Amino acid sequence: MGKQKQKILYIARYLMEHTDEEHGVSMSELIEHLKRNGIEAERKSIYGDMEELKDFGMDIVWNRGKNGGYRLASRDFELAEVKLMVDLVQSAKFITTKKSRDLIGKLEQLVSHNDARKLQRQVVVADRNKTENENIYYNVDVIHSAIAENVKIRFRYFDWNSNKERVLRKEGGFYEISPWLLTWDDENYYLVGYDEKAELMKHYRVDKMLEIESIKKSRQGKAAFEKMDIAAFSKKTFGMFAGEEKTLQLVADRSMTGVIIDRFGKDVPLRDQDEDHILARVSVAVSPQFYGWLAGLGSKVKILAPEAEQEAYRAYLEKLLSEG
Repeated sequence: MGKQKQKILYIARYLMEHTDEEHGVSMSELIEHLKRNGIEAERKSIYGDMEELKDFGMDIVWNRGKNGGYRLASRDFELAEVKLMVDLVQSAKFITTKKSRDLIGKLEQLVSHNDARKLQRQVVVADRNKTENENIYYNVDVIHSAIAENVKIRFRYFDWNSNKERVLRKEGGFYEISPWLLTWDDENYYLVGYDEKAELMKHYRVDKMLEIESIKKSRQGKAAFEKMDIAAFSKKTFGMFAGEEKTLQLVADRSMTGVIIDRFGKDVPLRDQDEDHILARVSVAVSPQFYGWLAGLGSKVKILAPEAEQEAYRAYLEKLLSEG
């Protein structure tokens, strides 16, 4: 009798795995599937199970025609939505190649086998630019738990050298940080946390953390975090490269309007300078990465004010030329 009690579960799973908008299953296929799993069933009892599943909330329909039969007409996630999630996993640099493939395999279970094959044709998980830190999931879990428990974390933090070797910062010493937020910026995952010694909110790449653990000390920096504008923080820091925050006036070719908005958001103050140029007032953490972004736009975007920042940018470019 044990298997017989599971009959409705076998039917539900078969519908989820084998039916979609283009594929249905016949009554005889369902009976055969149940038989392969050691369950004898008659049409009448399966009709009853279908009604029970409908009452439970499964959107089961029956259609005539070549690919007719019973099928699941809707799911929690449509194929296009799962494709979007697969694209995000593939492009996320903070997820390792192995974890990307594992996660995509789980996402495929949200659709039918036929639709999963469509997903597999689009899946190309390249090693290029993927992190090598397999502890990324563990790091995220520890950070989330620490935030929920209102405690600090500690971890070691590393950079890469020219030999592609990890080099620990602080000579291998631990960072002790109050975690407040996880954010995704420029394809990387960052922790935004409070450094009590520096009395500042700082950011750390989650995939560059090692030996992370929570510690039994209450978090600090609540007031600093509540004052933060997270969206503005991401726009100002240019890929999380720190720098002194300043307000600049930029002059740009009108064709660069979309570039300015993409970088600084729709709330950035803009006005016309003349027929061919616009003026933008931006708040930005001035850093070498900001200068690099500016240089990549050539003469189409320039610093108009303050004059000191014009000179600083000019000195940056001259230094690059002299070192080249």
